[in-house]
Amino acid sequence: MSIKDLNVNWKPDFGTIFLWPAMDKYGKIAVMVNNCWGDLPKALLSNPHSISLLDPFMEHIFEGLDMYSQYSYKKHGETILDLYSGLKYREYKNRKEIEKQVFEESKRENVISDEGLPAQKGLFVYYAVESCTHGEDFVVGYKGKTKMGDYFRFLIPTVYASIENFIKELRPAIAVSDTVDFTKDRLFDNDKISEYFPRMYS
Repeated sequence: MSIKDLNVNWKPDFGTIFLWPAMDKYGKIAVMVNNCWGDLPKALLSNPHSISLLDPFMEHIFEGLDMYSQYSYKKHGETILDLYSGLKYREYKNRKEIEKQVFEESKRENVISDEGLPAQKGLFVYYAVESCTHGEDFVVGYKGKTKMGDYFRFLIPTVYASIENFIKELRPAIAVSDTVDFTKDRLFDNDKISEYFPRMYS
């Protein structure tokens, strides 16, 4: 499955991970990683033009060989670990070990990783709860209940990006919220993702 398979009838399923950009009510930007099970906003799925821009947008922020590379930017901030996957980091002894790994990854200059997006691009990063079966993964640091597909705030930037950092041709790829605040909202119910982000940037 690829970006070309996304449409209004698409449903989350095992096999393919999709990344999509989002903007909160204050204009801050996040990358949402669906980890197979996270839903995508209906506003995005019903917009073929926005879907077609997902790959170029991600290629741009990860600094691949894209046509907009001359508009690339750096924020020179830091990456802060917030919540994290108990499944993904099950081999680590404690939070400090994970924070060290996140810090080291965020400073890599030759290749930007997810950990580098907050420090270098000023982007929040949310991961969806993953696993092969319900309950296999859990969100460390969150006191409430979670389920597969719920998006939790994984990484936080210290210097924020805004819509102005992105060339206008790529902006329609961004799902927009009038209620969400990335600096405060740590978890998004997967069943309500289209309510959180009801429209695309225009």
